[in-house]
Amino acid sequence: MPLSSNVSAGGAVQGEKCIVNDQMGPFTVLYILIFIISLPGSLLSVWAFIRSPRSKQQQSTSVYLVNLLVADLLLLLALPFKIMKDLGAAPWSLMVFHCQASAVTIYISLYASIAFLALIITDRYLQDCNTLRSLRLQEVGFAQLLSLVIWLLLLLIMVPNMALPIKQVQEQQYLSCSSLKEDISLHWHALTVFLCTALFLNASAAVLVSSGLALKRLLGSRSDPKHWVDARRVAGSVAAVALAYILCFVPYHVVRTPYTLAQTKVITDCQTKRQLFLGKESTLLLSALHLCFDPLLFFYLYTPFRQTVRNMFPCSRNQTVSDTEEQAGEEMQQATFLQ
Repeated sequence: MPLSSNVSAGGAVQGEKCIVNDQMGPFTVLYILIFIISLPGSLLSVWAFIRSPRSKQQQSTSVYLVNLLVADLLLLLALPFKIMKDLGAAPWSLMVFHCQASAVTIYISLYASIAFLALIITDRYLQDCNTLRSLRLQEVGFAQLLSLVIWLLLLLIMVPNMALPIKQVQEQQYLSCSSLKEDISLHWHALTVFLCTALFLNASAAVLVSSGLALKRLLGSRSDPKHWVDARRVAGSVAAVALAYILCFVPYHVVRTPYTLAQTKVITDCQTKRQLFLGKESTLLLSALHLCFDPLLFFYLYTPFRQTVRNMFPCSRNQTVSDTEEQAGEEMQQATFLQ
């Protein structure tokens, strides 16, 4: 049946239907800006990783960085569908496709990025921790296996959201993806959210522990100038990645659980649902900002990548020698760990 023309004072309720996504204009503009800014950096990253010279002793960090880049590319592929839906410029079939496929792809990318950023932070600390306990974690084969497990786990959790049945609903201007879901699909969606939140909490624990240990080592090495320089370098890189992690992903998870309660009809007040939706969209936008930061991480954390980018600019080629020496030192240190 067509919706009633009765509209509440807040402009959110038509008939018995609560409209939560009728204020997407500002979000769409910001998503377009993120897409425009991050696309060149991501394409440059792909080119640089392909052209980067293969080091004799590959490090586990490079494995996690490549997987983080794959997650970024997935998000870049899915963002145009979200932008078109939020603009209201997409045909009905494309809006349904976004709800079934590209929206799920956004969340696969989001949680893959969370997992690999946490692994990068942990790995950066372990590179400076010369103990037997860290050896297994820094083997390239183990890093590749762990990356494969993460992708398979995320697909196992997320793909059913694409495959479970959806309702046939009347075409409408403001489509809420949860309105397409059958009861079983809503229950699986709620389970997905809580499983992914558990993944986020475990990743956050690894970030906090690694950051705390790096800071502890930095403070403990103040009396030794040589160790102080190494500890400061590692602590600086760990702190930079941890800060980006916190800014991008923590606010989203503060809002995610209560918003899921609104999607599953536990929370029914329309004004509360609207506020939770706007909070979810604001923090999801913040999460997408990591697309702009990740090329900087690739540049500063992976020496062959940095060499390749610098070789593109004549004024920076004089840095190549020092980068080569830095890479040789990292390879020697890695070889020492593995002996």
